[in-house]
Amino acid sequence: MKKVMVLSGAKAQIPIIKKLHEMDCEVYDVNLYENSPAFKYADHWGVMDILDKETCLKYAKENNVDAVMSEMCDIATPTIAYIAEQMNLQGIGSEMAELYTNKFAMREFGIKNGIPTPEYKICYSKEEAIEFFNSLGKKMIIKPLDSNSSRGVFTINCEEDLDNHFNETLGFSHISKAVLCERYISGTEFTVDGIVTKNGHVSLAISKKHHYEHNENIADELFFSHYDDEFDYDLLRETNNRFVDISGLKFGLTHAEYKYEDGKFYLIEIGARGGGNYIASTIVPLMSGVDNYKYLIDKVLGNETNEDLFVDKELLGRCSVLKFFDTPENGGVVKCIHGLDFLDSSENVVEYELNFKVGDSIEPAVNDSARIGYYIAYAESKEELINLMNAIENKFVVEL
Repeated sequence: MKKVMVLSGAKAQIPIIKKLHEMDCEVYDVNLYENSPAFKYADHWGVMDILDKETCLKYAKENNVDAVMSEMCDIATPTIAYIAEQMNLQGIGSEMAELYTNKFAMREFGIKNGIPTPEYKICYSKEEAIEFFNSLGKKMIIKPLDSNSSRGVFTINCEEDLDNHFNETLGFSHISKAVLCERYISGTEFTVDGIVTKNGHVSLAISKKHHYEHNENIADELFFSHYDDEFDYDLLRETNNRFVDISGLKFGLTHAEYKYEDGKFYLIEIGARGGGNYIASTIVPLMSGVDNYKYLIDKVLGNETNEDLFVDKELLGRCSVLKFFDTPENGGVVKCIHGLDFLDSSENVVEYELNFKVGDSIEPAVNDSARIGYYIAYAESKEELINLMNAIENKFVVEL
């Protein structure tokens, strides 16, 4: 039985741990918190900071693991690459880990290789950020170099916004105390999830994003389809595949975000991991027919793999959605939740989750991880899926 170390212990790791067990692997899970949700699904666990490379390496050596991996977790990527290098295990290497987690490095790579990239500057002080904002003369966005879940991401409309948010954003940067400032692109946002094969990168699932009215940096809907009447998804796939192929990423899953402006898809960020909120574990197989988790696990174990991967032609008309629930009004104490029986009985609702219960106090989300819940649904046509979404909106009601 192969021993596989997984970072971290968050809920996002539960699907990959379950898949590892299906493939007869023994799982060693590590995370900073003793009550980490994924621990109860693992065979063994250790309480440690996944950013502490040496402590995690010591744990891996003590247990003589055969592989180290993670899923849907950007901040674990450098530690995983380091452990793999030190123990001569399958990994993407520290250079790739840096490129796919450091947003400034992504910008530099994009400019060098002709990938559409917004104007940007790395800023080490608020004064530098103010100077860059004034030189742009327009709306700006600031973000940490290597955080996740939209933590520390803010839209800047005036110098006062920088006074209010610069230090918070700076606090979420781990690799260097700096902030990435860039021109805000107001166009439609997309995600692309893919997989690296020996034949090149394959983009498997594309979504068009919609955002909460109270915060334009937090998505409330990802609508997945293989074609779109308004946007050229073939161009988006080509742009995405080109970045990954040029980078030389050896294997693994990818999750990227783009914005569309003036006929171009601008790269916002890309990670060497699958999309969060069960995009990689649930939606990508649903939309493509590809068992991406089996492929990933086989790769980290050094097993033989089928490299001829592509979207199943019978699924080209299918659509799916990751829909996040909205907090009613400005929030409050939950009195009653209506419509759960409808979600339970709909065969096209694959899964749903609520991060609250009756009696809890809820408020509008301040980052991705603070959203109150979601559902994942699919249909064989866009019209069918929209009808189902409308029905859910009418049935599912949170009463405060």
